Amino acid sequence: MSKAFVKETDDETEELPEEPGGLPPGSKNYITPEGFRRLQDELRHLSREDRPRVVETVAWAAGNGDRSENGDYIYGKQRLREIDRRLRFLAKRLENAEVVDPARQSRHDQVFFGATVTYVDPRGAEQTVTIVGVDEADLAEGKVSWASPLARAMARARAGDAVELRTPGGIERIEVLKIDYRGAS
Repeated sequence: MSKAFVKETDDETEELPEEPGGLPPGSKNYITPEGFRRLQDELRHLSREDRPRVVETVAWAAGNGDRSENGDYIYGKQRLREIDRRLRFLAKRLENAEVVDPARQSRHDQVFFGATVTYVDPRGAEQTVTIVGVDEADLAEGKVSWASPLARAMARARAGDAVELRTPGGIERIEVLKIDYRGAS
């Protein structure tokens, strides 16, 4: 293919879109100590292991000559941009993080950040979720973001309270059965 049709520069100024924030505008980035450590570990791993390995591959591939058809070079540069974007995102998240330790929560009778809450959904099924930071949310593990509609609906509720949850299908009533801060991570 003619180089006239291939955009190839060494400085690759193409900017990738930022990762989704998930934080409500103007709110703090609450996170558990465990979640903060995980983000730090990921940042450390990317900067000390992944990035240097990819830089080495790109440098080797660049030394092989024609870069326009060099897959190692092209995909290495792309991976490098992805790593750099993630590093910027993690650095910004960690800088703005407000670590909240659920074990230090004094009001164990109400739902706040870090609570593990058991509730009954509108179909009568018991569900258990832990309220964590937006960067820690993982529904498969039963962790929901404090900014999620479910966590916001349960905020400040006590065991036995029925709260209204706004869903795309309408308003559903859920009942808070149990609140626990010992199992929070």
